[in-house]
Amino acid sequence: MSDEQDAVPTAAPRKRRVAPYVSLAVALVLGSLFWVLAASKSGTGDTSGVVDSPLIGRAAPPVVGTTAAGDPFDLSRRKGSWVVVNFFNSRCGPCKAEHPQLIEFVAQQASLGADGAELYAIDQPMDTVEEINAFFAERGGDWPVVLDEDGVFSVAFGVAQVPETFIIDPDGIVRVRWAGPIDSVTLALLVQEQRNIYGLQ
Repeated sequence: MSDEQDAVPTAAPRKRRVAPYVSLAVALVLGSLFWVLAASKSGTGDTSGVVDSPLIGRAAPPVVGTTAAGDPFDLSRRKGSWVVVNFFNSRCGPCKAEHPQLIEFVAQQASLGADGAELYAIDQPMDTVEEINAFFAERGGDWPVVLDEDGVFSVAFGVAQVPETFIIDPDGIVRVRWAGPIDSVTLALLVQEQRNIYGLQ
């Protein structure tokens, strides 16, 4: 009986010492599961947003324009970098919902330095410069916005409804077309996937 009484005090502390490790293990498993699910949904398993385009595997259209800041823009001059082109307008509900994700993507790519992808927004012809500036002033974000006043960009890329996103490799070749809103994780994974496939930095 005395042996049993001696065993009781030692059992409880052991349980208390083990409990944090069990909790940590559970947290790690759940975290890993979340990452796997996020990755599979965000570009490796669920690619439902990826759509076909005659541009895939071809040189991006050599379109030129002017940014909302008044600077000239020539897409062909972006060769040498991974480029993400996002079509939007300030009145588009899905574009508004997507915007915080693009902010996260830009921050994530900036952390990669020179290896990060560049983001350019192409505004459909319905917005004024004042509306574009108000959109970004309210929601944040500081990437260049190219005006598509005559719809040249939209026609060249075959965009009828926004948002749409294209990924262009450093050789100026269109690699991915995504229709609809995209999240930051999916976009980053798609860029990385294309890097791995084509071995382009």
